[in-house]
Amino acid sequence: MKELIEYIPVRVLSWLSRQLRFKTAGKVGAALGGAAFRLPTRRKKIALDNVSKAFPDLSSGEVRSIALGAFRNYGTALLEFLWSDGQPADVLLKTARIADYRVIQKYCSNREPVIFLSAHYGSWELLLKPVRLYLGRPMTSIVHHQRNKRIDRFVDRIRCQFDNISVPMGIGAREVMSALKEGGAILMLGDQSGSKESLFIDFFGRPAATHRGAAAFSLKTNTPIVMVLLLRQKDGTYEIVCEEVDRTGLDGRTEENVVELTRRHTALLERYIRMHPDHWLWMHRRWKHTESFPSHAIAEEHV
Repeated sequence: MKELIEYIPVRVLSWLSRQLRFKTAGKVGAALGGAAFRLPTRRKKIALDNVSKAFPDLSSGEVRSIALGAFRNYGTALLEFLWSDGQPADVLLKTARIADYRVIQKYCSNREPVIFLSAHYGSWELLLKPVRLYLGRPMTSIVHHQRNKRIDRFVDRIRCQFDNISVPMGIGAREVMSALKEGGAILMLGDQSGSKESLFIDFFGRPAATHRGAAAFSLKTNTPIVMVLLLRQKDGTYEIVCEEVDRTGLDGRTEENVVELTRRHTALLERYIRMHPDHWLWMHRRWKHTESFPSHAIAEEHV
């Protein structure tokens, strides 16, 4: 019964979003996110704390502005994702354009393997569809399952439009390896906190538990990693930014190489977040394991 109670508002919001134009849906989402920020919630407290520690030189007003922007971005991302349900290819392609098509041109419509690494940045759930359409072939995305099975099935159906495939994080390693060996295109988000047993990589000046999956898959299969993010434009559409992660000098899947490649793609993401801090999900507990981690053992110091 609880699942149904949670599921119904999602379907209602989905229906409402699809009655709107894309840009209007984004504005409505931003308004909802802004309203949520005004409530005294735990997520608001986490966001303010994260931003203040990441940008210690900012005033309290500036910290609050970034945190508010993150809430507004979350609402926008949610409504835009729900709006995308069932939209035809020509309509979706109008929502985002590739900044530099040359970066992904060699991966288009052929069997060249590639790992697209993204983050909870901009309209991250919308990202999959336009990138898949520009790429000209289906993609395999690594996802977290929702606790509510009804919502999980609904979200997964939207993600899998245009023959995309989703595999669960953690237990989908075999499917990912198989897809890469067959020349597939993988999309994964690498910015959420890993477990206490994960690599600890410097992120905004603090050690953060970081998943090693992207680096490990890349080095084991000799597959490039391309950071792909959506940057919101003034007109409400997006620019798809693609930048290949530097793998120079990293031959073979050694522990040192996995650490170094993870450090490189984490640093690249940080650079983009610093450019547009309101685009990122600051309400996530990204540094939840940091306090229990010994400062002398930061992974970078072992490289």
